[in-house]
Amino acid sequence: MTNIEYTPIASTTLESGASFHRTERIFDLIKLDDPAAAVMTDLKKISAVTVAAQAPIDAANSRMKHRGVRLLLVVDDEDTVVGLITSTDTHGAKPIQHIQKHGGTYHDIVVQDIMTTQDKLEVICMDDINRTRVGNVVATLKQAGRSHALVVDRHEKENRQVIRGIISASQIARQLDIDIPTTEIAQTFAEIEALLASA
Repeated sequence: MTNIEYTPIASTTLESGASFHRTERIFDLIKLDDPAAAVMTDLKKISAVTVAAQAPIDAANSRMKHRGVRLLLVVDDEDTVVGLITSTDTHGAKPIQHIQKHGGTYHDIVVQDIMTTQDKLEVICMDDINRTRVGNVVATLKQAGRSHALVVDRHEKENRQVIRGIISASQIARQLDIDIPTTEIAQTFAEIEALLASA
């Protein structure tokens, strides 16, 4: 390895009256009659954030915070999805119920203790996403009482399900430009329904 000497960059004083760049919107604003795919995080374009089933929930919380997400796919050593865990799971009633039933402390809990297991996960087919609207997605989440939905397609060669995307009620709210607390699922849907009614 060659020794390169790096010289400092010249600096100056901030001028009076200077402003700052404002970020461009990460998400395009949408309407309820836009294609449903407009609100899906496409895992072909954005990497899924995963966690091991044996990881402590403190680690899951840190991973969600660090990556700016509220849902982690729980995977085994072969990257097979065995469940999912959300920030609602880690900060809601599940940890308390687990401690009451099994003892220990919050820091003793691992992801698999409170995750939603694979056999309880309902999914939406990518084909249906491709032919429906954002309003249909909102109705689906509301009916299920969930803040997230998983979208699946099929592996071309092995004919098994593959998670293609993730839909989040809080992301839909951002894309509809509704300013709401993202932890309140019922409030999210109330705001979205109000928008529906006025459309």
